Amino acid sequence: MTTLVTGGAGFIGSNVVNRLLQAGERVRVLDNLSRMGVERNVGWLKECHGDRFELVVADVRDASAIDAALYGVAHVFHFAAQVAVTTSLDDPRADFAVNGLGTLNVLEAARRMQQPPSILYTSTNKVYGALDDVSLEATSARYEPTNHDLRTFGVAEDRPLEFHSPYGCSKGTADQYVLDYARTYGLAASVLRMSCIYGPRQFGNEDQGWLAHFLIRALRGEHITIYGDGRQVRDVLFVDDLVDAMLLVRSRAQELAGRVFNVGGGPDRTLSLVELLDRVERLTKKGTPLLFEPWRLADQRWYVSDPRALMRAVSWRPRIGIEEGVSRLHAWLVEQPDNRTAKNQSRVEVVP
Repeated sequence: MTTLVTGGAGFIGSNVVNRLLQAGERVRVLDNLSRMGVERNVGWLKECHGDRFELVVADVRDASAIDAALYGVAHVFHFAAQVAVTTSLDDPRADFAVNGLGTLNVLEAARRMQQPPSILYTSTNKVYGALDDVSLEATSARYEPTNHDLRTFGVAEDRPLEFHSPYGCSKGTADQYVLDYARTYGLAASVLRMSCIYGPRQFGNEDQGWLAHFLIRALRGEHITIYGDGRQVRDVLFVDDLVDAMLLVRSRAQELAGRVFNVGGGPDRTLSLVELLDRVERLTKKGTPLLFEPWRLADQRWYVSDPRALMRAVSWRPRIGIEEGVSRLHAWLVEQPDNRTAKNQSRVEVVP
């Protein structure tokens, strides 16, 4: 049987595909190759694995293409998505077509199969909104909740949903559809609500992938624009640890059907933008010019995942700390030739 990875040429997708191929599995990748840099990930996969995986260049908005791609598939990792808040604000209809309708196409194709595959969908912490009700205190470098439990454990899955921005609405809609198809139709489908994931194969840009984007800008000697004051905090998770978690969830797909888990580095692996900038300067050995702009719509001043439910469900724990992870990402980015010369300047939005 084959595993289908939608969005399999992207950052997370290519890392999952590589791990599956290393384990000798048959893999089909469906990707429209629209995101900058993904053709390099496809080239890397071909260099490492030759023709041992199948590439289908198609869009999740094409229901007939999804029907065909699911033929003979035992499991689906559904990563294909529109990932930027800024893009969703510019074109909410296209954002919903990819994230909402695209996910429904996957679910419907699976539902109609005689032996439906299990499905793992990647959602986002944006489904919890801006967390405006969370009282925060500020230090010189970061925000922290005044609530002891939030500060100690992070945001758990029982946090009320509050979709904010078209992106939050479309991802949240898909999130809820996946859970309901498990309830209503009995699909072995589950959801991971991700915080900030980082690591090799990530071509971070001004709209998404802020940690990699900061490093890229610094390597090129370009300025970084901070929206807000730089003290906003996220938990960060190295991509290898995420892949470990995903494979564990897949191995217990029937048992975990209809479950949702927050996944991230948790309280032990957090960074503010100010703290990341300090690490970037130490790694690149040069200062980085900064520009500050007003806060952006739906930006969370603080978000940290509580990953304990996932830890209990599949006996998973992150292994890679921030120091090692950021150093490994930096080393990989240094090897990319286009990071050695300055490009046109652009702005960065902090979107996990």
